[in-house]
Amino acid sequence: MDSYGTAQLPGDRANQCDATAVWTAPGGTRAYVLLDGVGDTPTVRAWTRTAARRLARTAALHADAETALRAERDRYAAEPGRHPDDGSRLPCAAAVVVVHTPHTPGTPGMGGVLSFAWSGDARAYLLLDGHLRLITEDHNERRAYEGHGDRNVLTACLGAGRDDKETEERYGHPAVETVRGPARPGRLLLTSDGAYEPHEDGDHDLAGYLTGAPRTSARRLVDDAVRRARTLPDPYADNATALIAHLT
Repeated sequence: MDSYGTAQLPGDRANQCDATAVWTAPGGTRAYVLLDGVGDTPTVRAWTRTAARRLARTAALHADAETALRAERDRYAAEPGRHPDDGSRLPCAAAVVVVHTPHTPGTPGMGGVLSFAWSGDARAYLLLDGHLRLITEDHNERRAYEGHGDRNVLTACLGAGRDDKETEERYGHPAVETVRGPARPGRLLLTSDGAYEPHEDGDHDLAGYLTGAPRTSARRLVDDAVRRARTLPDPYADNATALIAHLT
């Protein structure tokens, strides 16, 4: 069985502007990335795919999710024409990156490490001992305004120009957030909002999708997300993307 798999559906959009990337560095450190591009154009689609590959490579080589996401965020933010809020006319994306550094057998103090970093509302979940935990916290107006804002309006993303201090002052969270801890055997799930929101709105447990082959599980998750979105009172299916990895 493959150790990871991805699946995507465009939903009712003209372009698939989500992207995933996986990169493994010498020594076995592996980075998993999911980006959810803002907009629905071929330009955003192409930018998001390139940005996902760059971020995954940087994360694997640095063996740390935060270092990589901050480096790429700073690089894009420095481009001429970037607006502090949303990148202005230049592409941007919600981003989540996870780096798994494996245990080094026979080396004291070299246990496996799992690091998470995100900017935007793409999510990371971790299934351990049968319990699914949401690791990330959304960067959107719903969080910033304590449930009263629009969940589809981002307060941070890869490509926006506002830094940690400015974002914290305005929205109560930094531009990039991180979690880091020891790696344990389990299942990792990365999703765009088009994949998790229809399940969340219907109180449907995502843990049920984290069994069996990762690619098959990811396909079931996005298939069901698009189907559920089209049955809502205001039917609309966003780009839906999932990446599932088996961590050992």
